[in-house]
Amino acid sequence: MNKENNNLVSGNNILCDQWLNILDEVSIGAFTVNAQRQVSSMNFNAQALVGLKDTEAIGRDCREVFVGVPCLAKCPFKTAVDPSTEEPIIEIRDETESTHFVTRMATKVFGSNQEIVGCMTILQDHSPIADLIDRIHYEERSLKIILDNLDVGIFTIDRGSHYTFFNTEAEQISGYSRREILGKDCTALFGGEDAQELSLLKDTIADGRSRSSRQAKMITRDGGIIPIRANYMALRNEKGIVVGGMTTFHDLTLVHQLKQAMRNHYTFYDMIGRSPTMKKIFEMVNVVAGTDATILIEGATGTGKDLLAKVIHSASRRSDKPFVKVNCAAIPDNLLESEMFGYVKGAFTGAEKDRTGRFQEADGGTIFLDEISELPLALQAKLLRVLEDKEFYRLGSRHTLKVNVRIISASNRNLEKLVEKRLLREDLYYRLNVFRIELPELKNRTVDLPILIGHILRRLCAARGIRPPEVSEKVMEILLNYHYPGNVRELENILEHALIICQEETLHPKHLPEYIQLRHAARKPSAPRILKPENIDDDGERDRIISMLQRYNWSRTKTANALGMDRTTLWRKIKKYGIES
Repeated sequence: MNKENNNLVSGNNILCDQWLNILDEVSIGAFTVNAQRQVSSMNFNAQALVGLKDTEAIGRDCREVFVGVPCLAKCPFKTAVDPSTEEPIIEIRDETESTHFVTRMATKVFGSNQEIVGCMTILQDHSPIADLIDRIHYEERSLKIILDNLDVGIFTIDRGSHYTFFNTEAEQISGYSRREILGKDCTALFGGEDAQELSLLKDTIADGRSRSSRQAKMITRDGGIIPIRANYMALRNEKGIVVGGMTTFHDLTLVHQLKQAMRNHYTFYDMIGRSPTMKKIFEMVNVVAGTDATILIEGATGTGKDLLAKVIHSASRRSDKPFVKVNCAAIPDNLLESEMFGYVKGAFTGAEKDRTGRFQEADGGTIFLDEISELPLALQAKLLRVLEDKEFYRLGSRHTLKVNVRIISASNRNLEKLVEKRLLREDLYYRLNVFRIELPELKNRTVDLPILIGHILRRLCAARGIRPPEVSEKVMEILLNYHYPGNVRELENILEHALIICQEETLHPKHLPEYIQLRHAARKPSAPRILKPENIDDDGERDRIISMLQRYNWSRTKTANALGMDRTTLWRKIKKYGIES
């Protein structure tokens, strides 16, 4: 077997064996055959699929090794009498007699003089990929086509930590286009030089050993954080010298959601925001979560008070203990005391046995008192005692029970004003208001809208097992200019409605709820106004934006592309500089 046949594929200065290892990383089987029809290499996934070890196959005629597996119609070694089939999906039984439906693709392999030196076959179990490979050339371009069509995110970097390849799935997960990312420093996806994910990749390049991370995170183009599982491996040239690194990664948004549902465990992946107000809240939560301080969360309906309470509990020392929620507005007044504190047998007619209350259930953990403003005055004194002494009487009992609970309360009404109206005890208010967090309304954090829209779409689509659609410029404009009286909850409802209606790859205004469309249609269109705000030092940026807008007839998409920025970034700058009202 000559040297040319031993090195069947050479692209981007990476040996054939390395490419087989790469395909192993993404769970794809592959084997190569030389010009004499002898199997020359075979990765682990291919061995598992066909039920053969490489020692049993390498060096043997492919027609003898793969008995029962029909040859490919485009096999470069076929003669006129060879059987042929165009069927891309075949049935294979492995060594345990298990059946696998495998997508099978083959291509000629060319040497440096463009002569046929062999054949490569790719096998992917249970995941047909249409037209993955037409052929593999000696050139770098065709080798990248293979990675560009896989349903796993892949990027490569050189030793200088600059992106050299970024496949379609990586674009889909991160929100970046390869045009924006290639040639840039690799810190873009990981939030800085100190990121653990970046350290793993650099260490892999330094020593050549593969690594993996099951709890990695990635920063998307709009600033969102998504959980990923990542594998890192070094890339070598023909002389075996490490010339860069490759990362393969999967979006774990759906897995993260399932873990939430199973464990009721929430993290900052679930709270999105980069506005100054939200950043301040995250800083406060990071500090207070590790203490046992009583917390009061205030904010309008739909701002995320419930979620913030869960995040605080999950980040606290009590995270492995119960998190118990009591909606004070949802329980009738005559049942609220027994629901919260429990009762003993015989406490009232029908009390045939002792019952544990919510406070007792939360012992060791956190109790979340939602809509605390609706708590009847008669119960406020009992709650005050729990706050002060961590003990209470069960209904009908003469003995107190002590509990170790952290209390988080929430209200969509201003408790201070309720105190003035004598609807809330003043002493209870000061006990609840040890550490107060006020969640802003969505209309007051419009800078977070693009990142929230992307995050919610990704989460909803992950649950449905579909790709998030593109958001058209018109839809983004409508969503950015709506005031959301129902806050984040309303935004979620709007996007869920749009996803149900949309059967296309792009969200258009017709997919939005009718009341949103009607409200937008009722707005009186006005010509763009160019107002010069006072005291803005823009270093000429404002004039450049105006010039580009006028050149492209006020098309934000074309203007944003010409300026090399995202259209939502352009929208914010238009508002900032008073270019359009």
